[in-house]
Amino acid sequence: MTLRKAGGNWVDGDQFFDRDAELEALTERVKDGTHTLLTAQRRMGKTSLVRELLRRLKSEGCFETIFVDLEGARTPADAIAEIGVRSKSVQGVQHKLKSWLANTFQGVVDRVDTLSVSEVQVKLRAGIDAGNWQQKGDEVFAALAENEQPVVLAIDELPILVNRLLKGDDYCITPERKQAVDEFLSWLRKNGQEHRSRVCLILSGSVSLEPILQQAGLSAHANIFSPFDLKPWDDETATACLMALAATYDLDFSPDICKNMCRRLRCQIPHHVQQFFDNLHEHLRRADRREASLEDVDRVYTTEMLGVRGQMDLEHYESRLRMVLGDKSYPAALDILTEAAVNDGLLHSDAINQYYEYFQAESDPVSIKDILSVLEHDGYLVRKGEDYRFVSGLLEAWWHARHGRYFVPIACR
Repeated sequence: MTLRKAGGNWVDGDQFFDRDAELEALTERVKDGTHTLLTAQRRMGKTSLVRELLRRLKSEGCFETIFVDLEGARTPADAIAEIGVRSKSVQGVQHKLKSWLANTFQGVVDRVDTLSVSEVQVKLRAGIDAGNWQQKGDEVFAALAENEQPVVLAIDELPILVNRLLKGDDYCITPERKQAVDEFLSWLRKNGQEHRSRVCLILSGSVSLEPILQQAGLSAHANIFSPFDLKPWDDETATACLMALAATYDLDFSPDICKNMCRRLRCQIPHHVQQFFDNLHEHLRRADRREASLEDVDRVYTTEMLGVRGQMDLEHYESRLRMVLGDKSYPAALDILTEAAVNDGLLHSDAINQYYEYFQAESDPVSIKDILSVLEHDGYLVRKGEDYRFVSGLLEAWWHARHGRYFVPIACR
């Protein structure tokens, strides 16, 4: 196959690599009407997997498919508007949108088909507010359920919206914010149950939903969704990807080269595998060579993957972590991760207990339990008995280089 570099974007069709078993399993779930919560570490390819699933289902002609991204949504009304506008191609929803717009904007109805997505979204959002978003949302789901073909509705970044609703800009969970999340998720759950045979939901995001709901005691809202954990590639699959990319760009990669690249990454996250190849390819291009050596791999890993360019890409991990934990808990998470990074990737149970005591002594203590839950669910750490260790060799090395130089271990404080 001719496999090209993705450049950090989602891919589908001929550029979608591997994941046949996962696609088969998700297709079976959709046909059974099972609502799915797709979980995985960052950069695992969740969006690409969902997009490819929707493309294949639509090409079979048995399902209508819709992809909605809620990363920019800040309220339930925003979410309803986004779901509505992305469902515009469904005849029943289009009729409903025209009806809504007719009540808000004169002269718009006849032009709905020619308006851009952003224009429809702005006008639609103007007619949805805190008092009617549930009614409007119910109408959208009812229209989807009446479609001739069953609908697969994939909602990306729902956890980010839930996190914003729950914590606001000050990252403080209040009774009012908790009630807002409860109302929104109750609405989604109700429609998922009511239209189960006609609308199949797939939820995903760059942060995990479960620990956010656990912090608010709202975990029950996720019980209509069956978890599906997207695993990293194994070394064999990562090697096959590297060899396919090398063949496309006329490079000479030996088995030892691929083995060394996989060893350094340790966890074969698809984006990191392709990023490593991209950096090695650019290094060879500058040197005007086709054949990669082990020295090339070592140099690229150290100077590129862990260098400035690599740091810009991996900073995404920090920004998402800060988004979920907020300024109060985020420094403690940095401490915990750096503690593991400077200790060969291992966070011992003794250190964990010391962190419990250290932060408990503060006037407004953070929850180490909640922090560890987030770090585990989002793929930073994995539990090993009573201890934890870094999942990704790349992330461990990057974290050590970025934060380890002046770090004081908890035992020395």
